[in-house]
Amino acid sequence: MSLRLFHLFFVAVSVILAAFCAAWALGMYRSGHEASYLAAGIACMLAIAALIAYGVAFQRKTRRLV
Repeated sequence: MSLRLFHLFFVAVSVILAAFCAAWALGMYRSGHEASYLAAGIACMLAIAALIAYGVAFQRKTRRLV
C-alpha cells in the first residue's frame, strides 16, 4: 500500500470515527439537553465536512502526480 493510499485510508477512517462521535453526542443531547453535547455534535459535523474537503483536495492534488 502506497503512502498516498494509506493517507486516504486514514482520512476515511477519521471521517467514520467523527461520524460515530457526532451520532453519540447528538444522541446524548436528545436525552439530556445539555448544550455541551450539542456543541460537540456540531463540532464533529464540521470536522467531517473539513475532512471530506481535505480528502478530496488531497486526492486531486496527488492524482496529477501519478
